[in-house]
Amino acid sequence: MDVYRQQNYNMNETKKIEPARRLHSISEYYFSKKLKEIAEMNVKGLDVISLGVGSPDLPPSEEAIETLCESAREAGSHGYQPYVGIPELRKAFAGWYKQWYDVDLNPDMEIQPLIGSKEGILHISMAFLNPGDGVLAPNPGYPTYTSVGNLVEARIIPYELKEENDWLPDFNALEQLDLSNVKLMWVNYPHMPTGAPATLELYQKLVDFGHKHKIIICNDNPYSFILNENPKSILSIDGAKDVCIEMNSLSKSQNMPGWRIAMLASNAQFVQWVLKVKSNIDSGQFKPMMLAAAKALQAPKEWYLSMNDVYRRRRKIAEKIMNTLGCRFDPKQSGMFLWGKIPDKYRDSGELADRILYDARVFITPGFIFGSNGNNYIRISLCCKDEKLREAFERINLCHECTN
Repeated sequence: MDVYRQQNYNMNETKKIEPARRLHSISEYYFSKKLKEIAEMNVKGLDVISLGVGSPDLPPSEEAIETLCESAREAGSHGYQPYVGIPELRKAFAGWYKQWYDVDLNPDMEIQPLIGSKEGILHISMAFLNPGDGVLAPNPGYPTYTSVGNLVEARIIPYELKEENDWLPDFNALEQLDLSNVKLMWVNYPHMPTGAPATLELYQKLVDFGHKHKIIICNDNPYSFILNENPKSILSIDGAKDVCIEMNSLSKSQNMPGWRIAMLASNAQFVQWVLKVKSNIDSGQFKPMMLAAAKALQAPKEWYLSMNDVYRRRRKIAEKIMNTLGCRFDPKQSGMFLWGKIPDKYRDSGELADRILYDARVFITPGFIFGSNGNNYIRISLCCKDEKLREAFERINLCHECTN
């Protein structure tokens, strides 16, 4: 190496390449880290049963799968598609909302297909938030609301959800906050992780709150069909479209998590602003998947009933696990998880979850990942075959360290 290049290398050794400051405000997603650890345990032959992630193991409707296969065989199906999605999908979403939520949506102007709700959280945040703008995020709640807010350099303002208030927002407490710079509020009902159901009374209060303070209410609504006989939408409330955005997903309701098919709905201006962001980031979705999703959205009531029969059966096993662990839970929960309060003898949910993982080889989600108000709770996913759930129960039941 010549002397000049050596001097440059020596000089550059004193400089370090650093990531963007925004990375200091977030950490790797909990499940990303934990699932790597579980994979390593499985390589060692430990055979961990995962009751952690809410990834449906049931298939979509047969009609949806057939539509995917048929379209994928067509030569013209493999090119770029419109950023707004194909008309068939937007019309299917509009029909779905009318049939199940009694909400009228203009498929051309009030619906935007998404590559999953997680993408939607980012696009909405980028479309509406400037650095320093306030964002109300639930505690406990989906961690992505907070992490994406941090990525766009917004100011996260947690609002507390508590068991004694049925995990609903305390509007008196919200009114005591300085809301002058708050632009966005994330809500999620039926609620994840607690399973608190949506009510029209709650939605009315949220819409009124949004109007009063000029805050955009974003309702993340993927769980409304799971163990829930009456799906509800915040957009059914008069005046909701003026201040609300609702996201919905086929990941849970149609058993299509890996397909990455979701949507948001709102007034035409909000949708257009989100599209302005989205069109600069992705290049649309795969046409056969969109056609298949449109077919899935036409599923009859019987299809949802049969899916919930499976979840109802699994829920009973999950309740046995909770009882064995000495955890207390609300039987009125909906959604594809069971949320339970841990016994006082444990320091926190992480201690109990790790004990179950290492001693019984069963992975259960500790509630602390959803915020400080989840610290004394655990969550069991129902996205696991019945026989594996029963085996998990037997392992935990036999594990003296877990149950004593």
